[in-house]
Amino acid sequence: MTVRPSEVGTIARHAGTVLAGQVAVMAFGLTDTLVAGRYSSEALAGLSVGSAVYISVFVGLMGVLTAQLPIWSHLRGRADNLELGRSVRQSVYVAGVATVLGMGALLNPGPLLDATEIPVHLQGDVREYLAILAFALPAALLFRLFSTLNQSLGKPLLVTWVQIGSLAVKVPLSIWFVFGGLGLPPLGLAGAAWATLVVNTLMVALAMVMLRYSTIYRPYQIWHPLERPDWPTLRGFARLGIPTGLAIMVEVTSFTLMALFIARLGTVAAASHQVAASLTGLLYMMPLSLGIAASARVSYWRGAGDARKARQALRLGLQLAGGLALASALTVIVLQQPLARLFAGPNPPVVALAGTLLPWVAAYHVADAMQAVCVFLLRSFGIAAAALLVYCVLLWGVGLGGGYLLAYVGVAGLEPLRTPVAFWGSGAVALVLTATAFLTLLWRAARQTR
Repeated sequence: MTVRPSEVGTIARHAGTVLAGQVAVMAFGLTDTLVAGRYSSEALAGLSVGSAVYISVFVGLMGVLTAQLPIWSHLRGRADNLELGRSVRQSVYVAGVATVLGMGALLNPGPLLDATEIPVHLQGDVREYLAILAFALPAALLFRLFSTLNQSLGKPLLVTWVQIGSLAVKVPLSIWFVFGGLGLPPLGLAGAAWATLVVNTLMVALAMVMLRYSTIYRPYQIWHPLERPDWPTLRGFARLGIPTGLAIMVEVTSFTLMALFIARLGTVAAASHQVAASLTGLLYMMPLSLGIAASARVSYWRGAGDARKARQALRLGLQLAGGLALASALTVIVLQQPLARLFAGPNPPVVALAGTLLPWVAAYHVADAMQAVCVFLLRSFGIAAAALLVYCVLLWGVGLGGGYLLAYVGVAGLEPLRTPVAFWGSGAVALVLTATAFLTLLWRAARQTR
């Protein structure tokens, strides 16, 4: 069956717009990596640990909020505008609970840092970094709701412009706050967190102004007094949002906990892992954007009662993800040494070790791209709990657990490798298995949709 050009164009434009915004957001982290790497190797290692903890907390909570995307896209497909607006207002309660949980975790990271045996000399800077980011979290979660709303409406451009504009503020602020100047003393790693706090606050303030006055949102009457909690609506959010949030937390912690375990191998290992992780995060923006765009279209057509067009959108998302992931992986392999030098800065030992990780990054990305698009599409069919189970078994068990065994224990008579390669190799294998499982679930779900 041929996919209509109009559907191809719709998904491509949506994904491209989301990608531009996501790259801008990812550039926040890349900016901090480049700035911290030039400040000191200790700051870069501290950023590796601190960002791993923050991301582990943030993305799980973010997942609960972004799980509303297929719900709101479905309502839009049904042309139920007032219900969509009421649903958005109810999601504010979910954001409030997520904020309380997230701030509590970021202000009390001690048990996690101790359990993962983070070196004592890094813990002070990491704790300060996370305490500042705790107060940046509320604005980050509210902006995520605004972003999810726009994606469900097929109008991601406003969000993208805000994200790109914010990058122009983030870059000079990070440099200034980290290195000091103009009467400000050098703040080191904490300076990067202060810059994020300022930028997040500006972003959510601008989002609220647009939500209040832009004509795009007028049909949904979102800017009305907040009703009391509607428990059936909130339970609907929870059925999809909680397993989605937990699944994303498992997915991301399987990745970010690598940084905490690798930190035991020393500053060079932690810094080289941060280089590989930053590049992987940047590459992930492509399948993330495609997953958002394809999921929005599949949910829209299901809401409109057109199963054939829903299946067309599903196939297109998978085809685009596979082709672009292979092209990206080939680029990483060809440019592995220049990329290592770019991200690591003037640190020859870090450049050398990071260069050995990048071929694994390429393999990791191909599998990661396919599973990422699949899991978004599964949510369009209301499938979240099964994805959580797959993630727990494969990403935590095979990926993170397998990497730990290879690095520190040894497997089948092999001596412990004591290198970050152990974690990246086992993680790539786990993602291949995960993508295979998700494609099977998605094929079954699509066949049942008529």
